[in-house]
Amino acid sequence: MNDRTTQISSIQFYTSASYPCSYLPNTTARSLVAMPIEEINAGLYSQLALNGFRRSGEHVYKPFCAPCMQCVPVRIVVNDFLPNRSQKRNLKQWQKLRQQWMPLQFHPQHFELYKRYQKVRHAGGGMDQDDAEQYQQFLVTSLVDTALLTFYDDPSNLAEATHNDLKIVSVVDYLKDGLSAVYTFYDPDADSGLGNYSVLCLIEHARRLGLPYVYLGYWIKDSQKMNYKTLYRPLEGYI
Repeated sequence: MNDRTTQISSIQFYTSASYPCSYLPNTTARSLVAMPIEEINAGLYSQLALNGFRRSGEHVYKPFCAPCMQCVPVRIVVNDFLPNRSQKRNLKQWQKLRQQWMPLQFHPQHFELYKRYQKVRHAGGGMDQDDAEQYQQFLVTSLVDTALLTFYDDPSNLAEATHNDLKIVSVVDYLKDGLSAVYTFYDPDADSGLGNYSVLCLIEHARRLGLPYVYLGYWIKDSQKMNYKTLYRPLEGYI
């Protein structure tokens, strides 16, 4: 029995009750949830990610919505990725931003940007009503190896940057074979392309680290919110 089987065999899986799908109208969804939470460490989560699982805070899950099955876990093949013409323009447009990797912890500036992003980009979706505790449970709580990739307008000193200088926050998990983009939010009033820019920077960071993949979560053919992921090629899907 190999290590992968041994590790995953220590986890139990439970099916959630049905709930309204966040991506497809007039559709219900269910999740397959991995338990117990406290046993899922970075190594085991890497193995679960290979089987299509994602995480929200400490909860590790994957959609389990037969007969729909539209949620396809996807990952970018880093060494074979070449930016297209639009992506090259995006990299040039936002190259002035300064990147900073930060430990996973609560920052009031980040939470303020998150609230603005939700109210403008996802009004009425429920997350626009999140308070600080809900935000922390969703994005600042993790049992795996997680960091924050932040982007600022170019102040002379990042320590003196104001909330107006903060443009993007991306929550990123480190897996054994790649980086996983957990969630990204950005200045909703800026010119378009900040979300795409954060993905392009993750690809470059994975390449520098010698990691073969960037995991983007679920691609859903009939969801405009999730269909953008096909712009990053080559893209592998787990069926």
